[in-house]
Amino acid sequence: MDQTREKPSAAQRAVLRPLPAFIFSSRWLQLPLYLGLIVAQCVYVFLFLKELVHLVSHAADFTEQQIMLVVLGLIDVVMISNLLVMVIVGGYETFVSRLNLQGHPDQPEWLGHVNAGILKVKLAMAIIGISSVHLLRTFIEAGNVGKGTSTYTETGIILQTVIHSVFILSAIGIAYVDRMSQTNDH
Repeated sequence: MDQTREKPSAAQRAVLRPLPAFIFSSRWLQLPLYLGLIVAQCVYVFLFLKELVHLVSHAADFTEQQIMLVVLGLIDVVMISNLLVMVIVGGYETFVSRLNLQGHPDQPEWLGHVNAGILKVKLAMAIIGISSVHLLRTFIEAGNVGKGTSTYTETGIILQTVIHSVFILSAIGIAYVDRMSQTNDH
């Protein structure tokens, strides 16, 4: 008597038992979180437009340094918005469901090969970029310490620099670990 088992068909394998199906479907609980991040992105668009109108309407009254600080603020908003897009699109694609954008002319290049490791490295690099803009703003505004118009202390500037350096070291560590895991996989 031959007791070999027939392999289940693709349709049979696609049907999960109730508990695994419930656990697998729990990924959809993240959907409200991504929708909330889209609302946050709308807030950043409003903030960007508000600051842009402020810059244009007061450009004649601003000094070059004030214009540079406002522009750095605009760049900061754009970089945070880019970070939101990476988290929303990459996170949804990685952890919730496929977006099925293959062949779409607007599909971001990085989305075709996104995974949790690549997403972490991209997020770390975006955070370093945002931190760099904040640090540059701090250094520019630090020149006003003697004039009494800066809110930064020497200790605060040093701490921001240390935190930025920790971000850089963390990103290097994340990239190294990701590269090691890719090397071990191949």
